[in-house]
Amino acid sequence: MLYEDPLKPDGDDGAGTVFRDVITLTLLGFVAVVILLLPHLNPPRKQDQAEVTAPGNVIVEALWEADLDTDVDLWVKAPGDVPVGYSNKGGVIFNLLRDDLGRYGDATDSNHEVSYSRGIPPGEYIVNVHLFRNQSRQLPVRVKVVASVKSDQQSSARQILATEVALNREGEEVTAMRFRLDDKARLVPDSVNSLYQRLRSNRG
Repeated sequence: MLYEDPLKPDGDDGAGTVFRDVITLTLLGFVAVVILLLPHLNPPRKQDQAEVTAPGNVIVEALWEADLDTDVDLWVKAPGDVPVGYSNKGGVIFNLLRDDLGRYGDATDSNHEVSYSRGIPPGEYIVNVHLFRNQSRQLPVRVKVVASVKSDQQSSARQILATEVALNREGEEVTAMRFRLDDKARLVPDSVNSLYQRLRSNRG
């Protein structure tokens, strides 16, 4: 005598159940494979060290009021090198990253110039600012000057000096700071002064 399962639908010989189980298992397997592959489809890009940290070892910045249409030029001189500024953007040690012309050719309101060095030779560093053009006709133009040092590319920059100077007329060049660094990139005590020395190139 055959036993009839009361829960089995009429006419279902079990083939439908097996087919559904196979389809379900296949779908679950596909989902599992996709989940396992997702992290590898678009792996996070490894950033180069140059992108993680700013370049340069000695960083010198000049900043002035954002709403001024004023062209202030940063000039820097490393030990044994030539002055670097808008008309001579690169030396052996320093490079001027950007010549900020005020509002001309600038997509932002920021007024900011920065120079970076390659290496930290011991000796005297000189930093000047020069009022090239003042379309705003607002005087004096106050410029903040900041010097920072990074001993290596893995370190963060360490501010060593900051000052503010006033430029009172077009064409005026002022020495904002002079300082000495020793062979361990440390500021030499009592070396800081602002005794004027012209840096702007005769070509400028």
